[in-house]
Amino acid sequence: MARHQHTGQAGSAHQLPAATAGQGRPGQSTTKGDVVCYYGNRGQPEPVVLTPGIYGLSNALLDTPWRKLSFGKQLFQEVVEQSQALSKDALIAQLLDVLNNEEAQLPDPAIVDQGKEYVQPILSKYAAVCVRCPDYGTRTNTVILVDAEGHVTFTERSMLDKDPTCWETSTYEFKLQS
Repeated sequence: MARHQHTGQAGSAHQLPAATAGQGRPGQSTTKGDVVCYYGNRGQPEPVVLTPGIYGLSNALLDTPWRKLSFGKQLFQEVVEQSQALSKDALIAQLLDVLNNEEAQLPDPAIVDQGKEYVQPILSKYAAVCVRCPDYGTRTNTVILVDAEGHVTFTERSMLDKDPTCWETSTYEFKLQS
């Protein structure tokens, strides 16, 4: 989950309409006037300017109405609401817990319809925020924190050797250039 999510294809560039960019302009995504967009290889042919809010992205389009996505957004919102009282390390740990939640969100007609050829026990694994199935599932979690001064903490947790009990976590910190 992310407050704002930007995806794109390598090598592709799009010019946003002037009305969406700049401080105080209609359609701005942040209080500083930055524009945050969503762009993927499916869905809208042009970047979609996002208004402030919480968005969810899974193996489909932005905010696909899957119960696991709605549940993940709810868990994310709960962490965000208490984030000011947490240390940075505790915040990252709680966000990684959200991304690794394996509680099946069934019944979910959208997932059932999409997975008609799967047997129910496997289907229930696809209905969780974190998918753990043989030869398919969540293999990486990424948390990116950016504070008001432009300090970035990029934490990535990656599964090693397709073993769901073995993970490596890397953290990088840097400051955004103005």
